[in-house]
Amino acid sequence: MSVKHLKKDKQERYKMDLEKVLISIKQNNIDFVRFEIADQYGVARCKTIPSKHFKEQSKQGHSFASVAFVAFDPEGHFIPGTGYAEEKNFGDAVCFPDLDTFAVLPWCKNTGRVLLDACIDGKPVTGFPREVAKAQVQRLSELGYSLLLAHEHEFSLMDKDTHKPAFETYQWNATSRSSFNLDFTQQIGHDLPIAGVDIESIETESDPGQMEITYKPAFGIRAADNAHTYKTAIKEIAYQHNYKAQFMTKPKPDSLYGNRDRCNGAHLNHSLWDADGKTALFYDASSSTGLSTVAQHWMAGILAHAPAMTLLHSPTINCLGRHRMGSIMTPKNATWGFDNRSCLLRVKLAGQTSTYIEDRLGSSAGSPYLSLAGLIIAGIDGIQRQLPLPRPITGSAFEEKNLPPGTSRLPDTMKDAIQAFLEDKVVTEALGSDFVKAFIAAKMHEMQCEENAKAKGDEHWETNYYAFL
Repeated sequence: MSVKHLKKDKQERYKMDLEKVLISIKQNNIDFVRFEIADQYGVARCKTIPSKHFKEQSKQGHSFASVAFVAFDPEGHFIPGTGYAEEKNFGDAVCFPDLDTFAVLPWCKNTGRVLLDACIDGKPVTGFPREVAKAQVQRLSELGYSLLLAHEHEFSLMDKDTHKPAFETYQWNATSRSSFNLDFTQQIGHDLPIAGVDIESIETESDPGQMEITYKPAFGIRAADNAHTYKTAIKEIAYQHNYKAQFMTKPKPDSLYGNRDRCNGAHLNHSLWDADGKTALFYDASSSTGLSTVAQHWMAGILAHAPAMTLLHSPTINCLGRHRMGSIMTPKNATWGFDNRSCLLRVKLAGQTSTYIEDRLGSSAGSPYLSLAGLIIAGIDGIQRQLPLPRPITGSAFEEKNLPPGTSRLPDTMKDAIQAFLEDKVVTEALGSDFVKAFIAAKMHEMQCEENAKAKGDEHWETNYYAFL
């Protein structure tokens, strides 16, 4: 297996892109390049290649255990029944760099990074989250659309040894808290743009040690790639400053707070554009709502598939706790409203090019590739079936009296989330049987881990099991 399996025109482009990367490696004094993937839980996994071997490894491909792509749990143990571990005798996938993703990592001395595409027996690994997302981006393009998106992650920052929060108090955006460690925050502001993630704002959130750092949106698969780069960079830079950064939705057990109010979410801020990314398509000044017809169908699709999508956006037992009634500003049902944080979809009307939708379903511990894929699947179905958009919520979506008839509730347990996911054939068929098999195997594995922990009386199993997310 080598790049020779590509069509001739793609071979030529690959050679040209490879030469550009080799020039960048030389100009930036890169000694090592990470060949990196994101597993099913969004954990970055890599092999580090001396840069003198980059050209050869890029052409011939590099072997990577297929188990790493979809068959590791959050603790790094293999998950049985995924189709990619024991069923393949723990064999290798052959991986080729997506050369467009090459980036210099300024927080790692003389190091670059490239994300990988993987093949088994000459065919793409269709259960691999990035491959799943790429397929949906391609579907959207074939319909004449492109998606501009940025994930908006919250994370918890704590001392890596004592696990005490990096700053105390619950003062949301308090200026006095923002200078808790300027070396850390300013390094993020300086380093991530060099790696391709254009930092937009840095702020402290409501919880002790909780932060939100936002960045500019990108089109298509690059949006998820940026989220992957961002999460990995935050973790590594934090560690260099003697912190531990966790994107785990609920990093501390309920007993410390008495409820699940304070959680790390990951909203998907997005807008639909034409295939060339030149014309924004969500706004229509002549519409009674200010939303175009395609925007309304897109939103209706998301709401229709929201119960199934919950498992893709909030894919762990720990994540699903966000949607219980104790949480504030976390959606509990499939609703939308104008600048309404109690709803699943928060619409921000701002004219032709700046109108966007904030999808508030996601949790920070989720895979950005799976949330991107799920969003597109639901939106496409809404457009293709021309689904009608329910009326907006003008009050609180947490109050039953404000909900339109037939409003779906979001699942908040793993059992219910799995059921909603498997019952939605539009979603599962679009994702493909290979992915669904591996994904559900992981969820069943989590449920077994929870059952085992409860039998032992371990109340803190979530904190330990999801600690690497």
